[in-house]
Amino acid sequence: MSLDDVKRRFVDEIKLRAYDDKYVDKNEEREILQVAIQQGISIDSARAALAQVCDHHGYILESEILREVKAQVETAAGNDGKIDQKEFDLIFQNTKRKIAGKKNDIQIKRMIVEVMEDSGLNRVKTGWFSNWYATLKKEIGMA
Repeated sequence: MSLDDVKRRFVDEIKLRAYDDKYVDKNEEREILQVAIQQGISIDSARAALAQVCDHHGYILESEILREVKAQVETAAGNDGKIDQKEFDLIFQNTKRKIAGKKNDIQIKRMIVEVMEDSGLNRVKTGWFSNWYATLKKEIGMA
C-alpha cells in the first residue's frame, strides 16, 4: 500500500472516529496508526501522514497539542526552574486557542498539569500565603 493510499485511508478512519468533534484524541490516534502499521507503513511515516491529513482537513491532533504544551512548559520553567501563575495562564490561553472549543477549561488545565507532572516540571512559584498550584489541582480534581 502506498503512502497516498494510506493518507486516503486515514481520511476515512479520521472521519469515522472524529467527524463529530474534529478532534483526534490519543486513543483514536493509536487506532488510526495501527491501521497504517498493519499495511506495512513505518510509524514515523504514518505519524507524518496523519499530521498532514489532520492539518489539511482541519482536524486537531491531541498529540500535537500535548507536544506544544510540553514545549511551552519547558520554556516557562527554563529561566529559573519554576512556573508562576502568569506563565501557567499564558500556556492555558495558548492551548485553549489551539483546541478551539473541543475541550472545556477544566480539561485543558488538567492536560497542562498532567504534562507538568509527567515531565517533572511541576515546581511552581508560590506566594507568601497562598499556593495557586495546589488550589488549581483541587479545582480540577487532581489533589
